[in-house]
Amino acid sequence: MPKRVFIFVAFCSLCASHAASAAPRLDTIQKRGFLTCGIEPQVPGFAEVDAQGQHRGFDIDVCRAIAAAVFGAADKVRFIPVANAADFLKSDEIDVVSRRLTWELRREGSLPLLFGPITFYDGQGFLVSKSLNAQMIRQLSGVDVCVAGGTNFEFNAGSYFQTHQLALKKVVLESAGDFQAIAAALAKGKCRAYTADVSELAAIRSLLPTPADFAILDEHISREPLAPLVRHDDPHWFVIVRWTILALINAEELGVTSANVDDMRKNGTVDVQRLLGVVEGNGKALALRESWAYDAIKAVGNYGEMFEKNIGRRSRIGLNRGLNRLARDGGLMYAPPLR
Repeated sequence: MPKRVFIFVAFCSLCASHAASAAPRLDTIQKRGFLTCGIEPQVPGFAEVDAQGQHRGFDIDVCRAIAAAVFGAADKVRFIPVANAADFLKSDEIDVVSRRLTWELRREGSLPLLFGPITFYDGQGFLVSKSLNAQMIRQLSGVDVCVAGGTNFEFNAGSYFQTHQLALKKVVLESAGDFQAIAAALAKGKCRAYTADVSELAAIRSLLPTPADFAILDEHISREPLAPLVRHDDPHWFVIVRWTILALINAEELGVTSANVDDMRKNGTVDVQRLLGVVEGNGKALALRESWAYDAIKAVGNYGEMFEKNIGRRSRIGLNRGLNRLARDGGLMYAPPLR
């Protein structure tokens, strides 16, 4: 046997062996009867449990959309706390992680993980007391700035202030995860500014006695694209997660909402009807029902609805969309063709 043919046959045998050893995730989920989703609980706007024991938030809706795409019902999902990417890998029962994790090379390169589409463009910023009248980071030179010790936030802040020749008057707090303690430190005047990712800053601001007394500066000192996680052993499941999220973005681009989706299904353009499964083919390509995207949009709304309801300007979190606007509106969000 020629050497090239031998290598090719050996490679194909290895691929076939790997494929046979990994049960398709979609089959496992469908037999189980529900999706399992890893989350970071108790983050206002992103993942919370209300007084009735119901999960709600932006990250929660991502999971509910995937469940709707798979089952036609958004409530067929169970939520499991996941502390970090490595924690996800400890339990094969978790199908996808939807929590505030930055898409980073070393996470995806050194761990058997794949990041899905970016759901939220985050970045390290500053939450400041409006009494400072600060509009830019340079105006925080010499101001008490709280930061969680031993974190990337502390390193980034130190590096930024040093590079820009600003005086960092750092007040180190013990934990980045104790939002209540951070809010208390700000409310009591222990510090007049706090630095972390904007998603955290908005969550912390919502816990303050008077959130309107604090503002999040427009400037960021890092880029933190947040995306859901899956294992890298099932490309088909990765594709389902990816296109479910992209379908929500495409829906906003096409003007399809949770309120008008039924009418658009009947009277929409060809692109709309393809998205909603009237023009068949996309469902078959994903091994799902043709109504998979319709069901996801009906359940949680399009991307813009999901954003505004949970974390947007009219929610108690009060975030501007910024880079999370559609590309046509000056942001970074757009979907490849759903055809």
